[in-house]
Amino acid sequence: MFHPQRMQPTERDRVLAACEAGASSVHGSGLNPGNLSGVLPLALSGMSRTIDKITLQERADWSVYESTAITFDNMAFGQPVEEISPTATDFLAFNSSIFEEQVWFIGDALGAALDEVTATVEAVAAQQDHQVFEHLLRAGTTAGQRWNWTGQRDGRPLVQIETLWTVGGEYPGHSPAPTHGWTLTIEGDPSMRTHFYSLASFSRAASMEEHVRSASVATAMQVLNAVPAICQAPTGFVTTASLPLIYNQRAFRQP
Repeated sequence: MFHPQRMQPTERDRVLAACEAGASSVHGSGLNPGNLSGVLPLALSGMSRTIDKITLQERADWSVYESTAITFDNMAFGQPVEEISPTATDFLAFNSSIFEEQVWFIGDALGAALDEVTATVEAVAAQQDHQVFEHLLRAGTTAGQRWNWTGQRDGRPLVQIETLWTVGGEYPGHSPAPTHGWTLTIEGDPSMRTHFYSLASFSRAASMEEHVRSASVATAMQVLNAVPAICQAPTGFVTTASLPLIYNQRAFRQP
C-alpha cells in the first residue's frame, strides 16, 4: 500500500471500501521499501534542479537476522539457485511487487513518466556450508540474492532499487560492493549521495543483537510517529507524499 495508484484495482478498491465503511485511513510503511526509498528521495528532490536517475542500494548480511523463518522459508535462502526468481513463490512475488510499487511511487511523485518497471534477481551459490542459527545452509545452495527493480522510460533507467542480500558471510566478487546499509544516489543537477545505517549506539559497546534490533526500532517508530497525522488525514489511503513531515516531538528523553 505504498502507492495505491499502482495497486491491483480489485485489491485497492477492496481496501478503500473498508476504509470508507469504517471512516478510517491506511498507510503503508517500512524502511525499504518505505522511508529510505520513499521519504528520503522526496526530501532530497527538494534540493534538485533536475534529476537524471535515482538509485537506492541496500547491502545486508542476513546471517545476523534472528527471524530465520523469513530468511530461509520466505526468502528461500538455502534453496537451489535455479529456483530463485521474482515469481518463484507467493512470498517472493509479493515481496517483489511492493518494491515495484515503490519504484512507481517515486517515478510518479517526481514526474519521471515511467512506462515500465522491471524486476530481476541473480541468485549466487554458497562456496561452503554455513551454520546460521538453527539452519545449515549447504554449499551450492542460494547464499546471495541480487535484486533489481528498475523504472524505465523509453528503455532508459530512471529509478532503481537494488538489494544485495547475502547469508553466511560470503560476498560475490562480481557484485557491486557499497557500504553496508542503504546508499541513495541522485544523479542530476546537483548530484547527491547519502548513506544510512542504524546501530544500537555509535558511542557505547553493544551486542550484535542490539545492533540488529535497532533497524526494527526504526521501522516501528516511523509508524508510531506518523499515527497522529494519519488519524487527521482524510478517509482512505495516506502515502508518504501526502503526509506532512513526520518527526518525534518528544524524541529527547524527558527529565
